[in-house]
Amino acid sequence: MDMPENQPVSALQKSFARLRDDLQHSIIGQPHLIQCLLVALLADGHLLVEGAPGLAKTTAVKALASRIEADFHRVQFTPDLLPADLTGTDVFRPQSGGFEFERGPLFHNIVLADEINRAPAKVQSALLEAMAERQITVGRSTWHLPELFMVMATQNPIEQEGTFALPEAQLDRFVMHVKIAYPDAAAELAILRLAREQARRDLHSHDEPSAMLSQADVFAAREAALAVHMAPALEEYITQLVLASRDAGRYGPEMKRWIAWGASPRATIALDRCARAHAWLEGRDYVLPDDVHAIVHEVLRHRVLLSYEAEAEGVRSDQVIARLLDLVPLP
Repeated sequence: MDMPENQPVSALQKSFARLRDDLQHSIIGQPHLIQCLLVALLADGHLLVEGAPGLAKTTAVKALASRIEADFHRVQFTPDLLPADLTGTDVFRPQSGGFEFERGPLFHNIVLADEINRAPAKVQSALLEAMAERQITVGRSTWHLPELFMVMATQNPIEQEGTFALPEAQLDRFVMHVKIAYPDAAAELAILRLAREQARRDLHSHDEPSAMLSQADVFAAREAALAVHMAPALEEYITQLVLASRDAGRYGPEMKRWIAWGASPRATIALDRCARAHAWLEGRDYVLPDDVHAIVHEVLRHRVLLSYEAEAEGVRSDQVIARLLDLVPLP
């Protein structure tokens, strides 16, 4: 990672740089996914990842969890999943003659919600409370989740039969929506060789990677990222980007016809936090417009809702966001 000249780099920033390099050696061909995972971790947010099967989505989040002081749990979402399968439930204990709460997978630090759109609305609403409030409610009792809590959800863009579209309120709780594509030929060859080498190692050793970062390190890094300086002009630029999505008519009939609903204030907050986290990961203590542009598509992609006319014309949200970037002037 290139660090700015004459810019002091903290030990935490070096640790996260080593973590990113380590993940990129383990997860080949998906550097953008790894960067977004770390940005979401620093921004204390949840991540929605969309990509075809076999693109290392599960492997990436497992690799991240194995390299920090955090426990990991994967939940395969299916149409017959129940809310209690996520939150836990009260179990009767004959020994005591009473009910005891048995915690579900949401009480882990990092949770992978695989194919989240295959679960019905009741399950998605149970996950929504956990993501938004960092707590779950079972019966009359409310249980708080761990301080370090992150959900990475995946969606398969290919097969949509038997799926349930995520409601806008839940989409808004994801700090970023990342789309990943197939690796190129060079990365595909490197993946082949890495998989073969890992298979050989697994025959002789089943040791997991030792934790590189403690939870205290993660919390300290979040605090440092929040302290990254953002100029007032850049704050105004972020605000104007979000406002432009709500009042697209100012920028011509084409934009007004394409956008049905603009981004919420959560988008402004997410742009601010993710831009600061991105700058911190790059070894800086100040935010540049490049940091905003590096994550603006991921932050707005699921928050700018397109009209039926846009969908009929084959317009995608990324095209609309790119147009907004052209129309809103830089400070």
